[in-house]
Amino acid sequence: MKIVVLCGGLSMERNVSITSGTLICRALREMGHKAVLVDMFYGLEDIDTPLEQLFDNLPPIMDAQVGSLEPDLKAVVASRKWKSPSKVGKGVFELCALADVVFLGLHGACGEDGRIQAAFDLMGIPYTGSGYLGSAIAMDKNLTKKLAAAAGIRTPRWQMVYYDRGDSLMQASSVGLPCVVKPVDSGSSIGVAIATTPEELSAALEMNRPLGRCIVEQYIKGREIDVGVLKGAALPSIEIRPKHGFYDYVNKYQAGATVELCPSPIESAIEKELRRMAEKVHALLGLEGYSRSDYMVDEDNNVYFIEMNTLPGMTPTSLMPQEAAAVGIDYKALCQTILDDALERSKDA
Repeated sequence: MKIVVLCGGLSMERNVSITSGTLICRALREMGHKAVLVDMFYGLEDIDTPLEQLFDNLPPIMDAQVGSLEPDLKAVVASRKWKSPSKVGKGVFELCALADVVFLGLHGACGEDGRIQAAFDLMGIPYTGSGYLGSAIAMDKNLTKKLAAAAGIRTPRWQMVYYDRGDSLMQASSVGLPCVVKPVDSGSSIGVAIATTPEELSAALEMNRPLGRCIVEQYIKGREIDVGVLKGAALPSIEIRPKHGFYDYVNKYQAGATVELCPSPIESAIEKELRRMAEKVHALLGLEGYSRSDYMVDEDNNVYFIEMNTLPGMTPTSLMPQEAAAVGIDYKALCQTILDDALERSKDA
């Protein structure tokens, strides 16, 4: 098949996305697919080959690795040769229209928030993962938690903070301490802080001020566990144990920083509840293809839904591939399953 693997883009998860896309593209080529890796923001500005020939003259795939620092997006914008206000680079849509399917290796803004999905829907281009509406809903942590809570799914107490509505510390006070402060619509733990004192809460709120709003959530002490869903069925859960601190950007993507146990060494009844909850949230949000949801299990074995990821990471340290491997689905087979699902759904559209 002719496949475009779309990665990069212009979000704070850009570096994670490039690594995911690189591994996905390499796996697809090893399976015999004609896969072209494209950075959604830079596009094809350095490619001289006619677009229709790219699938027969595949560009080389460079090695990629997630560093310990978040990307400098201002530098990324400044370095693009094609001076356009578009967040989609030169030739991207044209090449995607020539492919049999687009494999979305994107994370964060413009990748998981439904905008690129909506554009592809209008153009009739098949793509992996959830549609535009489910993606947009799941990207908004506040809206997702509202829907989950209304459906009877336990989630930590939370409060939205809007910086244009007065004292942010006063808005956040209803949650109490300790609490977690995080952006409303991004992932990879970027901008996340745990506050145990009023001073730490104030600093965390100030850190997120440029975003215009943030979410303050009750801190749940316990075990952090994630559950992937593939084609509507939950995979074995995976427990995350950072060696230092919490599961932040560094601990997520630096090899050896976190101990990950899959299947989770947890009671069977809790495992069943986690899987049931993952499938329920996946369906509730109208998600398709695959997803990964995050949970905390407190000291009394109460399970709390935290948030949803509609395009889970596919890096060497990512959780979804580990969960799939636990049931005999290796990395290549996982990529092929995701592709096949996308093509099946496109036939029904």
